[in-house]
Amino acid sequence: MKIVFGIDFGTTNSALSIYRDGAVEVVAVDGSTGVGELMRSVLYFNEENEIFAGNEAIRQYVGDGAAGRFMQSIKTFLPNTSFDSTEIFGKRYTIDDLVAIILKKIKARGEAHLGCQVDSVVLGRPVVFSADAAKDAIAEKRLEKAARKAGFKNIWFQYEPVAAALTFEETLQKGEERIVFIGDFGGGTSDFSVIRVKGGDFGRSDRRSDVLSLGGVYVAGDKFDSQIMWDKVAHHFGRYARYTTMGKDDWVSIPKSIIYTLCQWHRIPLLRARKTRELIRVIKGTTDDRRAIGNLENIISDNYGFFLFQAIEKAKCELSDQEQSHICFTERDLCIEEHLGKDEFETLNAENFRQISTCIDEVITGSGLLPSQIDTVFLTGGTSRIPYIQALFADRFGVEKLEKRDAFTSVVHGLGSSVPLYI
Repeated sequence: MKIVFGIDFGTTNSALSIYRDGAVEVVAVDGSTGVGELMRSVLYFNEENEIFAGNEAIRQYVGDGAAGRFMQSIKTFLPNTSFDSTEIFGKRYTIDDLVAIILKKIKARGEAHLGCQVDSVVLGRPVVFSADAAKDAIAEKRLEKAARKAGFKNIWFQYEPVAAALTFEETLQKGEERIVFIGDFGGGTSDFSVIRVKGGDFGRSDRRSDVLSLGGVYVAGDKFDSQIMWDKVAHHFGRYARYTTMGKDDWVSIPKSIIYTLCQWHRIPLLRARKTRELIRVIKGTTDDRRAIGNLENIISDNYGFFLFQAIEKAKCELSDQEQSHICFTERDLCIEEHLGKDEFETLNAENFRQISTCIDEVITGSGLLPSQIDTVFLTGGTSRIPYIQALFADRFGVEKLEKRDAFTSVVHGLGSSVPLYI
């Protein structure tokens, strides 16, 4: 009996499916409640050299008062050639070491569910890790290396939107054929494909000829959160602060590089660099907004960026169902209460939406079909619930073509369904 894992290692969440006896099962990997199908793609290293992953990492991090080293959005570093390794409590970890820890945890939980070892896996990958082809290849190589370190011997890759299409295919009657536009919205990338699907035992054939078009853009859930941080929250941390340099009377703005880094939640730990912290200390000495620079020092030293971005994400998600939301966050003497309306959210993210819209049109054009010739639109990922995203597809294809299914496990189920293509 051939057993193969399907692992969707995501920027925000990861998931596991198991292929055995011709069937696919999505397995809980939360590790705490036994019912969570998704595991947060995060790591926590405490000062006792213990390593935790997923929801367990978040609980330990909170329980330790945000001490230790907390890491998230690790997937986004895969194509980053300037990030090769990091030192944590005296031990150096490469990027593939960090990814391997998460994959190994998922592998162990799957094997515990089965009661046997599994050394084969189909890994999901975005259509574009990076627009730079060389960096894209490096990212896939790093992910493969991480899988080998996690204990897998046979490793295959499947595009995430193609995996989602295979999940949709299983809902069709035998012989029923459709042309489907797949939109897979993750935390780091939005990936699209047009693929021909057919009900029945069709998944065992080579599917390359059925993929009519592929494309992707490096704009997704994290980018929307970063935009909110930049426009609505960053002023609490000195975005508009000025200071005077030594021996000069002229006012200068705080370096944008610091605020840009602050607005990407996975990069905030980089601000702990000694030179950066020393610069912030100097800025605080002559700034016209000492309170904001104090907040900047605190978010770095107290490491509460994760919790701040949780509040931002919560407000963003609320706008999928209502017209108004609030970003509410309190830490030390900092109290943030920022109103955010749906119209304002859409205005702030106009450029991000434009890039997604352009990519959708490019993928349609690449398929050689008109929107009217595409039968169904299948969207997956949390960002697909944003009303403006829904409207982008409804305007092109008609609202009646939009399928509403599980937004979070379609890809991982499809990775399991991809197994017959490889074994």
